[in-house]
Amino acid sequence: MRASPFESLPPAYPRRAPWGTASSLRAWQQEAFDLYCETEPRDFLCVATPGAGKTTFALRVAHHLLSRRTVKRIIVVTPTEHLKVQWADAAARVGIQLDPGTGGTRRGRSKEYDGSVVTYAGVAMRAYAYEAICHGTDVLVIFDEIHHAGDSRSWGDAVADSFAPAARRLSLTGTPFRSDEHPIPFVTYEEGAGGVKTSRPDYTYGYAEALADHVVRPVLFMNYGGPMRWRTKSGEELAVDLGTPLTKDLTSHAWRTALAPTGEWIQAVLGAADTRLTEARRHVPDAGGLVIATDQTQARAYARLLHSLTGQKPTVVLSDDQKASSRIEEFSESEDRWMVAVRMVSEGVDVPRLAVGVYATATSTPLFFAQAVGRFVRSRRRGEVATVFLPTVPILLSHAANLERQRDHVLGRPRNADDLWSESEALMADANSNDSAADDLLGQFEALESQATFDHVLFDSQAFGMHAEPLSEDEQDYLGLPGLLEPDQVHSLLAERQSRQLRRRERQDRKERAEPAVALHRALASKRKELNSLVAQFARANGVPHSHVHANLRRETGGPKVPEASQEQVDQRILVMRRWLRGA
Repeated sequence: MRASPFESLPPAYPRRAPWGTASSLRAWQQEAFDLYCETEPRDFLCVATPGAGKTTFALRVAHHLLSRRTVKRIIVVTPTEHLKVQWADAAARVGIQLDPGTGGTRRGRSKEYDGSVVTYAGVAMRAYAYEAICHGTDVLVIFDEIHHAGDSRSWGDAVADSFAPAARRLSLTGTPFRSDEHPIPFVTYEEGAGGVKTSRPDYTYGYAEALADHVVRPVLFMNYGGPMRWRTKSGEELAVDLGTPLTKDLTSHAWRTALAPTGEWIQAVLGAADTRLTEARRHVPDAGGLVIATDQTQARAYARLLHSLTGQKPTVVLSDDQKASSRIEEFSESEDRWMVAVRMVSEGVDVPRLAVGVYATATSTPLFFAQAVGRFVRSRRRGEVATVFLPTVPILLSHAANLERQRDHVLGRPRNADDLWSESEALMADANSNDSAADDLLGQFEALESQATFDHVLFDSQAFGMHAEPLSEDEQDYLGLPGLLEPDQVHSLLAERQSRQLRRRERQDRKERAEPAVALHRALASKRKELNSLVAQFARANGVPHSHVHANLRRETGGPKVPEASQEQVDQRILVMRRWLRGA
């Protein structure tokens, strides 16, 4: 028998040992692996929720097939360059050596490798080369997030042509397939009622199952709305409350107004998220936070706000930065508080210590939302809780409420069939098709003002709490939930916090009804006292005289000095001071 190629490897390279000495499997991974071994399929589709461990399952299959000499080479196809390195490192830990192609553009690779890792875009560029490899030897192809083969017809065609001759194909996905008119290569479809074709996975492990098995964390969704004001291209000023029923265009503009870095909304939400992260770090000292931004300009602006808020510079990850992968890796291994990124951290990137997220992007597709939330659910030890901050936008709340629902890739779903197309799903599909169109609106309006209000917490598809002002006792009740809780404890504590808030509101209502009308001079005195207290707090924090703060307030809001200002003018200055303090 020919000696194993690993016999001649230097000690730095781990030999491919029996799997039991290399890694253990979770119950679902073992069940899926047993099913694979029993059926010996050429094609196998595994749908498992983000954070469940799809990579480990796939490498167990690869290890099994290599050890039995069923295949002689592994090709892993990933969505991004960063994931190539991640797959190569994970494979090396179980004695499988994969070339991530980071050593330059030279042709060929060392024979010490068991295979290689390539992106879907890379396959499209060299389809004939991969087809030749599959013709020349027995290959196992692992498709990481196979739905990317449907991102464009060119990618799908390249994948289908390149790997049609492959001996084995293992497809993985952790997020819902997009509705599409073209089938994804190597995925089996079944025809149902009305001629609708639906993808059929060979094994499914959903979020609800993973949560029950303590494989993933429970997720709290903290939702924030508030009044928004902007100016249209024609010069008209509009004002609405984010979260109220609005037309698609008004929702889009209000949403983007909330995300504007110059407004109060995003500053208040980042402040609340940092407060939540501080609470999480009391129980999980290395817990980290991630802000997912719409574009690079906003990402940099959010980073400046976080630096001002925390005194620490966050890690900024931009897609065109050649050091992006190393920045993600450094953040993952550090105890830094915050990372800010655009899209590239939304899928497949493994930073297990992420516990708090801010969804500060206008992307509304269920696919992207599920990918983004998937960055926070990976469990390291029992009891860790994830928290994601959302703008109160109906479509996002729908995505959050349906987190546990399993979805398949549906071909040719009829838009007008009531029995096959629910209202919420129609809304999602409409948002998917209009994301690019909505992005074009960014240059057609000017965000003028935004304010934040805490709306509610969404957990286990239930809403807890009611509207509250930022920095209020009501908001702090929810932000202060412990960072280590079992799911049933989360539910109980949220219900208790809601009851406490209701009792507090009832006492306040009774007090206001019992109090007689307040004279103007008393109301003004109370407002001036509050304003002077805020000015003093800001002056102490920034080391400037009180008079300078009052002068800056007058320049921003207009009006006379405080003794001569009306109640409305004093109220306006109080709002500005609160905004300054949140950004101080």
